[in-house]
Amino acid sequence: MSPETETAAPVHVLDNPVWAALNGPSGGAFAEAAPGGLAARYTADTSPFGAPADPQDPRAWADLAELVGPGGPVWVTGLLTPPPAWTTVLSVEGVQLDGSAVRAEPAPEAVRLGPADVPEMIELVELTKPGPFLDRTVELGTYLGIRHGGRLVAMAGERMRPPGWSEISAVCTHPDHRGRGLAARLVRAVAAEVKARGERPFLHAAADNTGAIALYESMGFTLRRRPSFIGLRAPAAAPQG
Repeated sequence: MSPETETAAPVHVLDNPVWAALNGPSGGAFAEAAPGGLAARYTADTSPFGAPADPQDPRAWADLAELVGPGGPVWVTGLLTPPPAWTTVLSVEGVQLDGSAVRAEPAPEAVRLGPADVPEMIELVELTKPGPFLDRTVELGTYLGIRHGGRLVAMAGERMRPPGWSEISAVCTHPDHRGRGLAARLVRAVAAEVKARGERPFLHAAADNTGAIALYESMGFTLRRRPSFIGLRAPAAAPQG
């Protein structure tokens, strides 16, 4: 085999979506970079995720450890194995779904959600457990909701935004209002916002959330890869570069 044929394929932005998002045009005020430039994380009030630039590079992990501080918490995602000095607090097998083929359309009944809606949004997230949602997560992109009797009963929005893509996230419906297709309508509506910008939607889900995955696949999402979501604590003493 010639050296040319052994050249590694370029890394796709969705292979390391946190790093790509934090270093893309949407990262901006939401990103904190490590001193060495080989790791980054979201600000503590927007998302718990961070990322090494290259999960195979020990220097990048050392940079991430310096960024979060000794024993500091951070979530990572992808096909990666943290160094032994890091403590795994939580590990969830997941799926990453490509929404390029999803039929996107507005939801006339949906309302835009903003900072004033955060207490209700957090209450809904705590009830339904779609994933982390913090005080300023709503600022990461467009969030849409559906109200019933003035009460927020369903929502969906955007989180990681690697160049050319946007992750649909925080998809949840109050248990009393499931079975009405609210989540699907909101996902299509957020996807419409994403596609209107010339970007493509994608999303993550826990691998054991088979009901949600079946819904997304029925809408046109396709499996791209199976990453893990890992909650970590940095080494008690930051490793030397």
